[in-house]
Amino acid sequence: MELSLRGTETGIEVKDAVFGRAFNEPLIHQVVTAYLAAGRAGTRAQKTRAEVRGGGRKPWRQKGTGRARAGTTRSPLWRGGGRTFAARPQDYAQKVNRKMYRGAMCSILSELIRQDRLVVVEALPLEQPKTRAFLSLLQTIVGVDPGMVLIVTDAVTESLDMASRNLPRVELAEALSVDPVSLVAFEKVIMTVGALRQVEERFA
Repeated sequence: MELSLRGTETGIEVKDAVFGRAFNEPLIHQVVTAYLAAGRAGTRAQKTRAEVRGGGRKPWRQKGTGRARAGTTRSPLWRGGGRTFAARPQDYAQKVNRKMYRGAMCSILSELIRQDRLVVVEALPLEQPKTRAFLSLLQTIVGVDPGMVLIVTDAVTESLDMASRNLPRVELAEALSVDPVSLVAFEKVIMTVGALRQVEERFA
């Protein structure tokens, strides 16, 4: 299939196996969920009654006080005691096969083309790291209001990085590190030709 280059009258040929896939919503949902789950820290930790310091002495005798029997002051029923079902560090990662991940990414890219959310440009000419110049360039490519834009390049330059860091709704990513969550979340995806070829080679 052929994709049009924004700002020119020419097109670029791409592989149907990567950019012409059918939309597979269950697969995309599974891969996106697994990607988000893998990013969870899972570092919560609490102490049981055996791990809380103190409580070795019986607070009072077993009988004759009129109070309920107690063997330790670190019982989960007491203030300062341990937790009954203490949380432990947990790994939330889900297994996703390489073929599933590749299929989901191709399905997402194909759907971006069908929804006219993928914009392919020859390059992003930015001579100086100026936010105003970068915003003007985005408005020329996308429109008056760029909205939430993901820019995928073959290599993030210092000028692009410095010019875009003050724009909260713009994110830069390299072609070899682009992820499914970013592709789904942003309204527009601007991709250079070099990045397009790297993505095509990665998921073909």
